[in-house]
Amino acid sequence: MALIEVKNLSVAYGDVQVLWGINLEIEEGKIIALVGSNGSGKSTFLKALSGLLPYKEGDIIFKGESLKSLTSEDIVKRGIIHVPEGRRLFPDMTVEENLLMGAYIRGNDPSIKEDLDYVYTTFPRLKERRLQKAGSLSGGEQQMVAIGRGLMGKPEVFIVDEMSLGLAPLIVDNLIEIIKKINSDGKTVLLVEQDVQLALENSDYAYVLDTGKIAMEGLSKDLLQNPEVKKVYLGM
Repeated sequence: MALIEVKNLSVAYGDVQVLWGINLEIEEGKIIALVGSNGSGKSTFLKALSGLLPYKEGDIIFKGESLKSLTSEDIVKRGIIHVPEGRRLFPDMTVEENLLMGAYIRGNDPSIKEDLDYVYTTFPRLKERRLQKAGSLSGGEQQMVAIGRGLMGKPEVFIVDEMSLGLAPLIVDNLIEIIKKINSDGKTVLLVEQDVQLALENSDYAYVLDTGKIAMEGLSKDLLQNPEVKKVYLGM
């Protein structure tokens, strides 16, 4: 079942159109990849999905409900949570304060403590550093905080944007295993990546975005073997 259906979505910044007739589905329980080079329209798509940009045409449907007229806060409340590119932590706040900021919209929900425990179980290093200022952490640790903060929003669809950017391959490998664990624990994941090979190797289904249009789609394992993908995106 598709949790999110994107239907003929077109988005523009003023007179400059960036997305053209996007159709895609985010299936419940899966890791879906959205890949493409820098400037392909991935960030614009995420802004539209998160309620930060209006649509020129088309619609985004979440569990049968149009998101078109909803605010970004309404969309977060429905469980569409975005871990942004560049992490965007509060550097002078502690790790735990940053994590709890992810749950601010939940008010006094009694399960917040349980979810914090889940984050600390998933990222034992964050528990060790919970009273440390987030700005003093390494890049990989900061990405852990960003992912943990997203989990504190109680996501139904967990969007991870350019997780690998600026991180060493070994750290990225560790983080991708955590994303797969989060998925196996019941979260639907949208993995948005410039690193096409990383995304295709660790997702179920993928869409390739090129100059604002879906250039191809299919099972990730099939796209990995696609000659055009190999040539254009994998340098083979």
